[in-house]
Amino acid sequence: MRIIINGKTRKVSNQLLSEILIECGYQQTHFATALNGAFIHKHLRESTRVMPGDRIEVVTPNAGG
Repeated sequence: MRIIINGKTRKVSNQLLSEILIECGYQQTHFATALNGAFIHKHLRESTRVMPGDRIEVVTPNAGG
């Protein structure tokens, strides 16, 4: 299915947010996610289903100043 992740269209083979994140290379432990503009808590990623056309935003912390 096709989704939009961080503004780019991607084709993914999974429906669960946690699996999509792994498929797209987000294996680090510290990042925030939003699905269609709504924050998704880390513990809910494994049960959150993504539908075709959904928008996922992944934000990683940046150290420094």
